[in-house]
Amino acid sequence: MPTLPTFSDHSSLRLTVLGLALGFMLLEYLLSRLASHDHETHDLKESAASLVLAVGQNLLRGLEAGLVALPFALAYEHRLFDFDTFTVTALLALFILTEFVYYWHHRASHRVRWLWATHAVHHSATKLNFTAAIRLGWTGNISGHFVFFLPIVWLGFNPFALIGMLGINLLYQFFLHTEFGPRLGPLEWVLNTPTHHRVHHACNRDCLDKNYGGMLIVFDRLFGTFTEAPAGEPLRYGLVGVRPSNNPLSIALGEWGRMIRDVRQADGLGAKLAVILAPPGSKPKRREEARLDRPVTEKR
Repeated sequence: MPTLPTFSDHSSLRLTVLGLALGFMLLEYLLSRLASHDHETHDLKESAASLVLAVGQNLLRGLEAGLVALPFALAYEHRLFDFDTFTVTALLALFILTEFVYYWHHRASHRVRWLWATHAVHHSATKLNFTAAIRLGWTGNISGHFVFFLPIVWLGFNPFALIGMLGINLLYQFFLHTEFGPRLGPLEWVLNTPTHHRVHHACNRDCLDKNYGGMLIVFDRLFGTFTEAPAGEPLRYGLVGVRPSNNPLSIALGEWGRMIRDVRQADGLGAKLAVILAPPGSKPKRREEARLDRPVTEKR
């Protein structure tokens, strides 16, 4: 029976993927210099910040490995079933299940501010290119993003198989972060493509919180979060209401700082929890503001 890859195998594979990613980044940049575009596709300072963020994210992920490994090991020890990951049926089931969970995890990351504090890093780039793909937050494991995927292991899929499937998913998504990707005809109905993902990253009003899929776009179509690019309107990228920065620390921790500030300003435990759990941009009223908004009833 085939054996699952070891930790050293994963490390070697990650180095190979990193080398290929850097090569594609360089190739895309050179093509952007040769191509005729109405706007610049790269900002070298922003790209440098993305590379620093990627290094920091990988270092922290290594330090957090034990934090994540324990709950996955416990979930797998108490699994409900025992799937043979090396069968076509099990791999297909794992692919669909991973994509389904990824969709809801991604959607929650846009609608729950506690999760958005990490994911906002990825959306802070003002240019969409391959370097934006590796601009990832440092606090994903600390804030519990991995919890969404624990049920897959609890069902009976090997944690290493899940990690491999997520790795394939993220590798596919790397190539979605570009202005050069052409439309793919009928495949646009099923697959997530650069066309769809450009809309996801855009901060135009009609594009916010749309097109959450990883490799597939079918769940967006099923659950009403799919949209096309607005006609006759150029796409803009970056965070709504936040000044762009090329400081890696500011990018990585900026939304955490803004959220903590809003929590401190909120009155009462309920209002503080509302700041953490509400969608980004919504702020609960203070007690004084709530009293002013109450309708005045006439005394008898």
